Amino acid sequence: MPIKESELILNPDGSVYHLNLKPEHVAKTIIFVGDQDRVEKVSKHFDTIEFETQKREFKTHTGTYKGKRLTVISTGIGPDNIDIVLNELDALFNIDLKTRQVKTELTSLEIIRIGTSGSLQADIPVDSFVLSTYGLDLNGMLHFYQIESICHPDIEAAFMKHTNWHPDKAKPIVIKNSGLLQKKLESEVTFKGLTATAGGFYGPQGRVLRLALQDKTLNHKMDHFNFNGLNIANFEMETSAIYGLAKLLGHHAVSLNAVIANRANGTFSKNPSQVVANLITYTLNKLTE
Repeated sequence: MPIKESELILNPDGSVYHLNLKPEHVAKTIIFVGDQDRVEKVSKHFDTIEFETQKREFKTHTGTYKGKRLTVISTGIGPDNIDIVLNELDALFNIDLKTRQVKTELTSLEIIRIGTSGSLQADIPVDSFVLSTYGLDLNGMLHFYQIESICHPDIEAAFMKHTNWHPDKAKPIVIKNSGLLQKKLESEVTFKGLTATAGGFYGPQGRVLRLALQDKTLNHKMDHFNFNGLNIANFEMETSAIYGLAKLLGHHAVSLNAVIANRANGTFSKNPSQVVANLITYTLNKLTE
């Protein structure tokens, strides 16, 4: 049965609604950045750029780097935006946009996030890189999907017990990255661990301005969580959503973060743009080795 027009919305030119993209515009290896201004910071390294577009915060460049076709796209901030980006990218490859039928053969994408985050561990310094072995979902967006097959209940239960997780909050979900992409992108310079994904920047990440927190000790408890040697390396707003949707849709995903703040010792990078630039060149070179 064809997917209804209200469910898969297309623009008059046949492109997907939010991203303004057609299948031929996108490579099978896709770099996600949050900030639209960071797209050029990636694509300036390309040997060629064949396509550019932008709609709202979703900016896309496709080209080649050392002979490899790549797409870089800005997702904006938060798990809700990831829901839009990943579902629409998947539709470009795995739904026939003319017949609105799901294709019988799956096209699996490689998705690499290049982001920024704050470290929760004192021994993960500013200006370093974190490769997320797991996403720890604290925001609840993935609960709208059938996620039983991708969860890790043992880690989730241990985390809820350790933090005395409040029952009114969304149940935490733990999702593993793509081992294939981890092998390709890890090295001696990458720290590894759980990446906690919040649904907001202030209260959901333990920041206090004028509003009191439901649990003012949560960050401290998260700092000290350890499950068989696995701890929470950093805090951001996209990784678990990327991992969860990628797993459900049959894609590979890994998240790399430039650490620009250390929440444990209160430090901030003296040159955050440089550590991001370093992570970009590191990632591009690893993808083309």
